[in-house]
Amino acid sequence: MSTSEKKVVVFDYGFGNVRSAERALAHVGADVEITGDYEKAMNADGLLVPGVGAFSACMKGLKEARGDWVVERRLAGGRPVLGICVGMQILFARGIEHGVETEGLDEWPGTVGPLDAPVVPHMGWNTVESPEDSELFAGLDADARFYFVHSYAVHDWSLQITNPAMRAPLVTWATHGEKFVAAVENGALWATQFHPEKSGEAGAQLLANWLRTF
Repeated sequence: MSTSEKKVVVFDYGFGNVRSAERALAHVGADVEITGDYEKAMNADGLLVPGVGAFSACMKGLKEARGDWVVERRLAGGRPVLGICVGMQILFARGIEHGVETEGLDEWPGTVGPLDAPVVPHMGWNTVESPEDSELFAGLDADARFYFVHSYAVHDWSLQITNPAMRAPLVTWATHGEKFVAAVENGALWATQFHPEKSGEAGAQLLANWLRTF
């Protein structure tokens, strides 16, 4: 299947830069549709879950659109999902904002909490530290920069793989005041804290890398 034949749904549940994500995916050759339709999201070759704003609001909106079921069932069938920004954060077990704890999708253990940095939000371009065998960052220089806008992040990676037949997730880190998780590659589930759709050619390369996996 060529890139242009790959159907990608940008899941529209009211919390994300869906138009910029659509344009960025179309730029690298995907056949893109913005929709909150459950069946279309289930049947697409790839699903992108955006997210902006508060963790709790995103979770509420996602559940109302049955997005939690979409993500769970796609992953159960090994079907690709890419989370972006808060769309990445809600994949973790919980988020804590202003002392309020909200349950996430719990695809990965971990807590999303406030960034401890001199300047918050972390807004602008930053480099990342990706594993050598990363598929997500393949073809990108070590000094490639990506666009971040966030005040919360995951500070620790705690998922342990006990089955030697399973590949351990690949975790990419960035630093703003402290180290935090910038991206994860875990089977069919990938996610970035930064916005690839706002990250110029580096972001375009990353999205093209994702498309090549399915």
